[in-house]
Amino acid sequence: MKSNQLTEEPCFDVAHLGHLELLTNRPEESLDFFVNVYGLTESGREGDSVYLRGWDDYEFHTLKLTASNTTGMAHVGYRTSSPAALERRVAAIEAMGCGIGWNEGDLGHGRAYRFRSPDGQVFELYYDTRKYEPPEGERPALKNVAQRFHGRGAAVRRLDHFNLLATDVSQMRDFMIGALGSRVTEQIRLDNGRLGGCWFTVNNKSYDMAVTEDHSGAHGRFHHITYAVDQRDDVLRAADIFLENGVFIETGPHKHAIQGTFFLYVYEPAGNRVEVANAGARLILQPDWQPITWTEAERKKGQAWGLKTIPSFHSHGTPPVETSK
Repeated sequence: MKSNQLTEEPCFDVAHLGHLELLTNRPEESLDFFVNVYGLTESGREGDSVYLRGWDDYEFHTLKLTASNTTGMAHVGYRTSSPAALERRVAAIEAMGCGIGWNEGDLGHGRAYRFRSPDGQVFELYYDTRKYEPPEGERPALKNVAQRFHGRGAAVRRLDHFNLLATDVSQMRDFMIGALGSRVTEQIRLDNGRLGGCWFTVNNKSYDMAVTEDHSGAHGRFHHITYAVDQRDDVLRAADIFLENGVFIETGPHKHAIQGTFFLYVYEPAGNRVEVANAGARLILQPDWQPITWTEAERKKGQAWGLKTIPSFHSHGTPPVETSK
């Protein structure tokens, strides 16, 4: 497998990020946060899982919240651009030797193929999907949006991206390029030569996934999930809503230097990091896009307007790392 995708034509077998399954050991509190404070809508339940979505996500669900004795990400799903594209990706993944196998799907989608990242996180690809059909009380006034704007809590609009932690970012870069056909849009090169972070896209969004170095030495951990809102003011409004509901605000509101996203990070009740963001109109339309590389010195300057990256952003992930007393 080639690790330098700059010599290859972009591959669009994968259409977009579809959903994440997050684990929570405080299921009732987490569900209350995601519905009433964050502003997702429940679209179904099955077993120990509740299926949730932003008000303009077109699929049945973009977040599967599952009760567990731990936290973190159980799996992430991407939708392919066609049934044939799904088969092409599966063949590539099996040639890489990281496949797990097929399953019959889920409440929100059909047959899916699962595989594992070099750091241990579980991915799946699917094509057949269940599109959201709003009940009477959720039907929008305009037919070109998926659901009415309810204005509940932060009222996030759609799933935007997620971030994983990894012990070796270079291995994850090669994995994303080989398995999903992702393109690297921005990256951090540390003084010691290692990659400290990579931002990926499978389409023309500036990014749908980020991978950053796990300073704890643990494997397979989750950093955060992000839903988008329309304007920066919506992020400021979300900060007040989180404040009034006793939600821990980790950092922000502020603007990232990398990707230019206006951000706000909080912890939901079980400890999973959640972001509200306005990504603006930045798109990667250039077919021969060259990744933007940031140096360690540049990153130490902080975010776009000088806010320093707080230590917990490099250490906190889920599940938490066990420490000896």
